[in-house]
Amino acid sequence: MLDRDHTLLVVVDVQERMMPVIHRGAEIIREVARLVKGCRALGLPILVTEQYPQGLGATVPEVREALGEWYRPVEKLTFSAEGNLRFMSQLEAAAKSKVLVCGVETHVCVYQTARDLRNFGHDVDVVADAVSSRREINHAIALQRLTRHSVETTTVEMALFDMLESADAKEFKAISALVKPL
Repeated sequence: MLDRDHTLLVVVDVQERMMPVIHRGAEIIREVARLVKGCRALGLPILVTEQYPQGLGATVPEVREALGEWYRPVEKLTFSAEGNLRFMSQLEAAAKSKVLVCGVETHVCVYQTARDLRNFGHDVDVVADAVSSRREINHAIALQRLTRHSVETTTVEMALFDMLESADAKEFKAISALVKPL
């Protein structure tokens, strides 16, 4: 179960030069933005990474807009965000035991980040409909392998409603508004 009091969101490398070549790229951007908006409504801290932004660009505008003041990207060269000292210091400062991961590519940076955070002692959920790779096979195999590392999979809606818990929660209307357009 996801508990909003103990969870943070990590948005991995949803960057301008990557997304045009990602399988279902436009859909992934939409789902990541929706997840970010939902997590903001629920009060979750959000960490953002950008892999070599000089070459791959910044986070896409739709996600940057959804992030608002949470757009403070950690630039990295390591595939796993866990290998970046600035990221790890922000993660530790947030003091959350559960990590929700979305972004690209599923089989490289998402996979290594989720695996390493799990090995570091965090409970990790990868949001299956908010991650992807250039090739669908790489995405599918990475999700399979993550389950062997005790990483859970979820979806945007499943995660948001799991953290919401009840229709009488004050954020229910905001979360429902994010779900209805689909």
